[in-house]
Amino acid sequence: MPQVSFRLDRAGVREILKSQDVREVIDQYAGVIAASVGSLVPGTSIQVYSYTTDRASASVVVEDVRAMGWQARDGILTRAAASAGLEVKAWQR
Repeated sequence: MPQVSFRLDRAGVREILKSQDVREVIDQYAGVIAASVGSLVPGTSIQVYSYTTDRASASVVVEDVRAMGWQARDGILTRAAASAGLEVKAWQR
């Protein structure tokens, strides 16, 4: 079997992850999640915040003091992400 050599182009990957194309995909998914959460808790303000760290990112914020309870009890954000086809994993250091 022939030997294959692979070298990861980290600068290229970084450029892709910060690109406008990736930003648009991230924002689209965040919008789908926000709409799904909004259907679970009608009348509640849901905001999407786009930002860039080492990659394009977005946060979906439920602007209600009861939101942590809704997430803990019903998993409103987790369910919304799953309905968009995303997998939610526990954060690990």
